[in-house]
Amino acid sequence: MSTYAYLGPVGTFTEAALHKITNSQDVLLPYVNVTAALNAVRNNEAQYALVPIENSVEGVVARTLDELATGDPLVIAGEVTLPVTFALMTLPTTTSITSIATHPHAEAQCRSFIAKNYPNAEIIATASTAAAAQDLEKSNYDAAIAAGVAAKHFGLKVIVDNIGDNDGAVTRFVLVNKPGNTPSSTGHDRTSLAVFIAIDHAGALLEILTEFAKQGVNLTFIQSRPTGRELGHYHFIIDVEGHIDDLPVSKALDGLRKMCEDIRFLGSYPRQGGAS
Repeated sequence: MSTYAYLGPVGTFTEAALHKITNSQDVLLPYVNVTAALNAVRNNEAQYALVPIENSVEGVVARTLDELATGDPLVIAGEVTLPVTFALMTLPTTTSITSIATHPHAEAQCRSFIAKNYPNAEIIATASTAAAAQDLEKSNYDAAIAAGVAAKHFGLKVIVDNIGDNDGAVTRFVLVNKPGNTPSSTGHDRTSLAVFIAIDHAGALLEILTEFAKQGVNLTFIQSRPTGRELGHYHFIIDVEGHIDDLPVSKALDGLRKMCEDIRFLGSYPRQGGAS
């Protein structure tokens, strides 16, 4: 039996993704935001946390990237992907919709539907799609956009199902724990890093990419994030194909250490389905 923190409340896509890797004996603990879920691991309230990291339509979840790159170290032990579909839901007694609550990523993936059907509706941002559904009865908004399962959880009525603008939307979630035991190489792995350059200069990113290219290591993800020190100072979150124990990956890291201020190892773990 293991204890898992996740982005709650019940009825989130994160909970649905978590059910793909847990069993009925595991303890699942919902938290109000990504930071709280990750801090549950840092504070020994949970062994693992599952949080979203990127969506195929909307892009990265910045809060997850920033939390992994800073603060007490955590590492990624695995990943889960989940197809994402949205539903518009209300209380059973609601007759008109002038305001809609949802998470900003969900709103971005349903913009065409909203623009066509509720162009004048006020959009209210919530910490998660499930939070929008959960708070519907005690809030001052009329409808929520969330996973269809949230309607069942909270006794709501689905007005329209599958309202996303992209039928193929997928969200990737990462399973995070404290540093310690890195999963063994499977031959279909991903290694994640936070790379901090000493001084921002022309060609800094090219120098980083060249180290991977020299070793034939393929990058699957790269995102720049502000360090918070000063305007224009960034670090990079990088995912590469391969395991930290693979010679090409380890040689690329040796090269990076000679030019970078710091490199935070964020984990080597099996890629979902062996895909990039």
